[in-house]
Amino acid sequence: MAQTKFENYTQAISGSDIKYDMVAIKGGEFMMGSPEKEKGRKDDEGPQHKVKIEPFWMGKYEITWDFYDLFTTKNIEIEMAKRFPDPENSLAKTDGSTRPSAAYVDMSFGMGRSGYPAINMTQYAAIYFCKWLYEKTGVFYRLPTEAEWEYACRAGTTTAYSFGDDPKQLGEYAWYKSNSGGGYKKIGTKKPNPWGLYDMHGNVMEWTIDQYYKDYYTKKAKGEVNEAYPKVKELYPNSVRGGSWDDDATVARSAARVPSAAEWKIIDPQSPKSEWWMTSASFVGFRIVRPATPPSKEEIAAYYNPPLIEDY
Repeated sequence: MAQTKFENYTQAISGSDIKYDMVAIKGGEFMMGSPEKEKGRKDDEGPQHKVKIEPFWMGKYEITWDFYDLFTTKNIEIEMAKRFPDPENSLAKTDGSTRPSAAYVDMSFGMGRSGYPAINMTQYAAIYFCKWLYEKTGVFYRLPTEAEWEYACRAGTTTAYSFGDDPKQLGEYAWYKSNSGGGYKKIGTKKPNPWGLYDMHGNVMEWTIDQYYKDYYTKKAKGEVNEAYPKVKELYPNSVRGGSWDDDATVARSAARVPSAAEWKIIDPQSPKSEWWMTSASFVGFRIVRPATPPSKEEIAAYYNPPLIEDY
């Protein structure tokens, strides 16, 4: 869609009844990381350093199974096209999209599908979802950088959580270990953060585009690295954010960082292991962003075609 104004909008998915709400996030500067005295803080969250963020849109909610299934299962998309005929839809273009291999088991593990966040995908799969969506809509979407994610999660706050420092209030904003009953929940059922984003704390962790380096903030603060984010060069670890239904309150803090791990694929039966699914990561999902200034065609092509790193 052609978005001429920098304001909230809803992205329709042609050939289906799926819609996805995008929230306009104004650019600005913030202190990334956590102060040394923050309860639950880990060394990889510091030192705090100033980061400038360009304006972007971010998904109001985590990507649901309803949406993700259009990407993973070609037959679902074809059936949707029959139910919602549209001569202008881009089904023909996306019919040849590279898609995930069939899942070995029900990747929701019986916790719920319609209205629930999609889980168990790799970062690679999440990037290809964005590519498929670009082919469907003509709009460039991608995963957020760690800095964009934290900036949006904080929503102008400097406290441990977007609502303050008291973890006793977390249950009003998040599904986490103490209140989840051992599983994720439908999106948007808790209070949003100050910028209207739901489930930034808890429910499922969310992929970022970054390679995870424990000492990255130290290098950033010293000026040893200047790129907007560390690009992925190795399969593990990559950065996920936000905490999940299976995590304690400290992991849901705005600054908390978690590295991905090979153990998240531990029950994958194929060799090399799937580039698409992480069969033991029922706590990991994602949401997408759209930069206000679109990248060049060359940059888009580079983003949507990451090198495949085999996992043996």
